[in-house]
Amino acid sequence: MTARRHDREAGHGRRETRSVRTLTVTSLGLDFPYVAPAAKIHRHRTDLKTGKITRQTVYAITDLTARAASPHAIGQLARAQWGIEAVHHVRGTTFGEDASKIRTGHGPANMAPLRSFVIRTLRAAGHHSIAAGVREAS
Repeated sequence: MTARRHDREAGHGRRETRSVRTLTVTSLGLDFPYVAPAAKIHRHRTDLKTGKITRQTVYAITDLTARAASPHAIGQLARAQWGIEAVHHVRGTTFGEDASKIRTGHGPANMAPLRSFVIRTLRAAGHHSIAAGVREAS
């Protein structure tokens, strides 16, 4: 069974079209015993200032049921992942998380939510640049 979904949106200086196609693969005899659906996500972006066009295709496998892994649900999960990556990017660049010397015991597990708390607090205070917000607060 194959299902498709197309979404279009504009924002952040670009126009983007995403298509998600899911395929149930349980009957294909693959050597992945818990894989039910697979997905193909195709993104087509146009930068509205420069006109530059970018195309990207991502493939994914999941152990969700075919009903739970609808093209709409897979598209939402993929978009949510970008939000998580954005937080990790800010924590890595602004707070130097990857270069942190805190590596033992509960230190890393305690510092991650503290950094996330600072990011949320600065965003709530209206700061678009977390680095600038940290400089202002210090």
